[in-house]
Amino acid sequence: MLDLKDVPAIGFGPDDLWYMKGYYHSHNTILQKVYGKTLGRVLNKTVVKSRYVNAIAESVRLGYKLIDFSASYGDGSLIAKGIKRAGGDRSDVLITTRVSNTAQFNDGVEDEFLRQLKGFDTDYMDILMFHWPVTGHYEETWLKMIRMKEKGLCRMLGVANCNIHHLKRLYEVSGIFPEVNQVEIHPLFAQIELRKFCRENHIWVQAYSPTARQDDRLFNPKPLKKLAAKYNKSITQLILKWHIQNGITPIIRSLNPRHLESDLDIFDFNISEEDMRLIDGLNINSRIRYDPDNCDFHSL
Repeated sequence: MLDLKDVPAIGFGPDDLWYMKGYYHSHNTILQKVYGKTLGRVLNKTVVKSRYVNAIAESVRLGYKLIDFSASYGDGSLIAKGIKRAGGDRSDVLITTRVSNTAQFNDGVEDEFLRQLKGFDTDYMDILMFHWPVTGHYEETWLKMIRMKEKGLCRMLGVANCNIHHLKRLYEVSGIFPEVNQVEIHPLFAQIELRKFCRENHIWVQAYSPTARQDDRLFNPKPLKKLAAKYNKSITQLILKWHIQNGITPIIRSLNPRHLESDLDIFDFNISEEDMRLIDGLNINSRIRYDPDNCDFHSL
């Protein structure tokens, strides 16, 4: 069983290459003007890939020990290049990948996972999850994942976007709870009951969109601005620390080296119990992403 005392406090989720699409489009326009349409596009893709790989490398150099990925984003080869560019070993970080919805629909779970291993240039994955509990498919996907762990192809099994009833269903069909559940959590959507269930069943909780994607309802109110000033930290740093003190591992998503470094600068202070309750009080059960009980899995 996973020892929750040993898990990384914070993770890095670089998303897919086209997370840099804003930079990609602006840079693409400039290069096409200078070099022409075809050569400009080729050069732009090369530059964007290099910047992406550099961000991975910088995260490893800074000390991120958990890299979060998904087969929905690609084969992981750029992640592997980033780890190597940092001068790090495969064993320096925990690598997560997730089964895509497409693979669940098309009965391609095993083949997709083997492509991930090849892309990451590794013979095992630290954490294998599925990306969404696709209705009518996620139970069988889970059983296939268990068989892959039994073969030694991954060390830990997890899930993403699972509510309590999904977790219970997985236990019903396998007798095994996931070791990890990555879900949307932030002060506006605290997921209190789900977190309690996970804690009671020794499930490591990870949070994506941990700062609610800079939602104005979180970053504009005076209480958090006052708290950030009190602790001499940014609101982002304050929220990330709130996660950690609640036993949640936030997965941050930034390819900006300054932001990557700033997001790690949160271990020199602790939020008081009173101030933790103040942040807890911001919860309005408001999602900013998709509801796994009411979404189109074909579009995700």
